[in-house]
Amino acid sequence: MKSEPIYILGGHQTDLSRNIAREGASIFDLFAEVTRQAIDNANINPDHIGVGHVANFESALYTEQSHLGGFFGHVDPALTYLPASRHEAACASGSMALLAAMADLKSENYDTACVVGLEVMRCNSDQKDRLKGAGWVGEEWQDADYMWPAAFSDLIEFYQDRYGLERAHLAAISKKNFANARSNPNAQSRNWDIQPSAYASEIESINPTIHSHIRKLDCGQVTDGAAALILANQRGAEAYANSHRISVQRLPKITGWGHVNAPMRFAEKLRLAHQSKSMPFPHVQQTVIQALTRAGLQIKHIDGIELHDCFNITEYLILDHMGLRPNGEIWQAIESGYFEKTGVLPVNASGGLIGLGHPVGATGIRMVLDCYKQVTGTAGDTQIDNAKTMMTFNVGGSTTTCASFVVEA
Repeated sequence: MKSEPIYILGGHQTDLSRNIAREGASIFDLFAEVTRQAIDNANINPDHIGVGHVANFESALYTEQSHLGGFFGHVDPALTYLPASRHEAACASGSMALLAAMADLKSENYDTACVVGLEVMRCNSDQKDRLKGAGWVGEEWQDADYMWPAAFSDLIEFYQDRYGLERAHLAAISKKNFANARSNPNAQSRNWDIQPSAYASEIESINPTIHSHIRKLDCGQVTDGAAALILANQRGAEAYANSHRISVQRLPKITGWGHVNAPMRFAEKLRLAHQSKSMPFPHVQQTVIQALTRAGLQIKHIDGIELHDCFNITEYLILDHMGLRPNGEIWQAIESGYFEKTGVLPVNASGGLIGLGHPVGATGIRMVLDCYKQVTGTAGDTQIDNAKTMMTFNVGGSTTTCASFVVEA
């Protein structure tokens, strides 16, 4: 059944190369900046915003600040009494905030919403693993210095054992995403000088081991940053269009969404994967199917994808479950350049989490914002030719929370 669309009126993201603590700024400063810029970009009066939703994973641990919805009242006098709430689902927090805002709008409790995602992660110099709460603490990877390199190293091992995965295909993903990031003025790595030979290098001084199968250039970034979107339902979009003397048909929209959770323990996911002789992680493909079905589309209708590459193996896994090739054979598409910016289906033209950066709470919102830019032709040097229909895929934990959105012109 086709889903009722939610319209995107505008949005903004911050430069992900910034270090907020070194600037002498706070998480509120980041919140206020991205919210004001999103409102300005949408060209909407703040008093026309009905509800606020905030996505954040670990602010209480990184900055000691919780209760982030209360910040709206300090951004603009018109938002003083704005109803707001915060959402957390590890790296999929942004997508959960979007889904909550969409539910508010579809219920017609409110006609417009401001959705903000943010994370300040570069403010601590100690070696404590502050991201381990995205898994089952005390149950998984207890001996690992850092949980998530250990987790996705295990995923590489699963693919090697089942399909004979070659590291060259993972290296190609990192190389693509870092290359795309060089064209993105907001990318954390846009000015990095990475020699082409480094991606597949096993020389420790060039591409050091983080954990077992995971090396430095396989990884997404630790990032400070924020992203925000202004959304509207049909009634809100029509009022907005009338006030701006434009047709509501000119407004881009979210036409489909998917959301599936799997058991927390990665070992349980692997147990279920070993039972399946075809689809190792069926919940990943089910998320894609839900989003496409609600949009009334097929994967062949998608012009580009922004997806979750917290590690290059994560991008590999998601693409392997999109129905583009038989399971375990997505490497063929990688070799052919299918996912390059000028390929058949560009993936992470923004640079993704590897090249652009990964402020955890902002990522799901940032992905939709980049899709909005693509379908409105405002993506600058990251623009995909003739992009009219885009898709996201956002992951929390070891594919515990999966979410996807379809954005159309």
